[in-house]
Amino acid sequence: MRLRVLGCSGGIGDGGHTTSFLVDDDLLIDAGTGVCGLDIAALARIDHVFVTHAHLDHVCGLAFIIDSVFGHRRAPLRVHALPATLAALRDHMFNGVIWPDFTRLRSHGQPSLEFIEFDVGAVFESAGRRVEALPAAHQVPAVGYRVDAPSGRSFVFTGDTAACPARWDAVNRIPDLALLVIETAFCNAEADLALRSQHLCPASLADDIAALAARPALRITHLKPSDAQLTMEEVRAAIPRFDPLPLRDGEVFTF
Repeated sequence: MRLRVLGCSGGIGDGGHTTSFLVDDDLLIDAGTGVCGLDIAALARIDHVFVTHAHLDHVCGLAFIIDSVFGHRRAPLRVHALPATLAALRDHMFNGVIWPDFTRLRSHGQPSLEFIEFDVGAVFESAGRRVEALPAAHQVPAVGYRVDAPSGRSFVFTGDTAACPARWDAVNRIPDLALLVIETAFCNAEADLALRSQHLCPASLADDIAALAARPALRITHLKPSDAQLTMEEVRAAIPRFDPLPLRDGEVFTF
């Protein structure tokens, strides 16, 4: 299984793109501005999109993906998310005002877009891969994801989240966790903002990740472009035993 980082920044500027990860060539986790680097053929190969939450930096690319591949697919593009997330997409994006309602526009006799609800703990399986929705704690209903490769190795993406003990309960049951991608959106000087917006800063990351039993490769995502260097310095000082590195657009991991 191959994981390609299309975007992982906490904003735009300095060449960064917002969150989107491509698993093999047919499964997408979040659809931020990172999807803009794919060509039409690559976009048309995506069959499933797993969305962590409804914030714009994680979903804006959905509108452009389905518009770009309309008529190029024989099956709907399937978007998997919590009920509240899908409701937000229906009400605020695919509403016929901000963007056409592609769940009603048909292509080759089928809806071009299909919404599939799940709850925390739900599991999806395809081509030997397993995707599980993990708990998260954010301003809006949100999840993270565990993805198991056919090899048995796994990676976890926390999504946008504050401290979440229930997440670690699930993560600590993973037998072969190879990679953990965890957000740290703010530097320590903005700890109050991180708390109010339900994100992590280096100090709260250190408290939260203390519950992790394994020692996987650790990548930090959702760094704000203006403070990325400072935040990473503080992360390294806070959790040196994990040897954390910043996640980078264009990185590829194999499992």
